[in-house]
Amino acid sequence: MNRGGGVHTTPVEGGAGWVNQCDGCVVSRHRLKRVAVVAGRAAAKARKVEHTIHRLDGRIGEKSSYGRDPYPPRDGR
Repeated sequence: MNRGGGVHTTPVEGGAGWVNQCDGCVVSRHRLKRVAVVAGRAAAKARKVEHTIHRLDGRIGEKSSYGRDPYPPRDGR
């Protein structure tokens, strides 16, 4: 999994909906964010990559990883 890669759910400029992109290519387009997030999650799981959900202002709001993480979190126990 490369840094910054994976599926990104981002707002369309001008407020015309949301898109899911993977490696710069549009995977799907949606009018509602919640529908775009569900579709983006499914695409990320199918590709076994990270899913990054952006806020309306373009900043990252949430991330989820569905692939093999080369740097898993360390358990403090």
